Amino acid sequence: MSTPSARGRSRPIRLGRRSVAALVLVSAVGVAAFGWPLLADGGSGLAEHAQDAPWLFAALLPLLLAVAVATIADVGLDAKAIAMLGVLAAAGAALRPLGAGTAGIEPMFFLMVLSGRVLGPGFGFVLGAVSMFASALLTGGVGPWMPFQMLSMGWVCMGAGLLPGADRLRGRGELWMLAAYGAVSSVVYGTMMNLQGWPYLGGLATGVSFVPGDPLADNLGRFLAYCLATSMGWDLPRAVVTVLLSLTLGPAVLKALRRATRRAAFEAPVAFEAPER
Repeated sequence: MSTPSARGRSRPIRLGRRSVAALVLVSAVGVAAFGWPLLADGGSGLAEHAQDAPWLFAALLPLLLAVAVATIADVGLDAKAIAMLGVLAAAGAALRPLGAGTAGIEPMFFLMVLSGRVLGPGFGFVLGAVSMFASALLTGGVGPWMPFQMLSMGWVCMGAGLLPGADRLRGRGELWMLAAYGAVSSVVYGTMMNLQGWPYLGGLATGVSFVPGDPLADNLGRFLAYCLATSMGWDLPRAVVTVLLSLTLGPAVLKALRRATRRAAFEAPVAFEAPER
């Protein structure tokens, strides 16, 4: 058995129809999970995430498996891809406790963005979600917020895989694009996690509290004020750290990831040859 050597530039793992369908499904479930408290009836007692988080986690695991299986079915990934997923998820989980969330210093973000860029949106989504799951187990951060963290990081990595010029843009232009995306996604990640935790403030008599059953525009206005008042002190430092690490360590990390991808030759066809006599 022989596999052709992968030459030239490595490309992200492509998305097939089944992969796209699986990602659309899991993303639709995630958007509904994040946003439904804003639309819930105030008298229903359902406008919080404490009750739905276990159900979301139970639904998320098979959906993640569906994304991985669909990607494997579309492009024929093998054990090498699973091994790379495990190594990168372990690296991301190990990086997260280094900052321990202090002032938003979370070095795992830059690795997730660069990995999503090199490996593609489908592989990146699974990597982001699995990395957050592993880091939660490592740091004892298991709680109702965990499935929402998995979804949010999965979207961050997926977005990096969808950035333009994946097979041709290199050098400083690519680094600055990834740094800018990392900065924006760091703030967006914090905003999404705020949306997960904000409904717990329902009923408090403050100007930034969630009011179950209030008009959507009113609640969104209070939510914006809540984000500005509480989380920007974490989100902006996270963005700065991600930019600095992307610009300084990005070239070496991208080179290593692309070299590993070329050598793994994920999508190279396998040919069987008769032994020489």
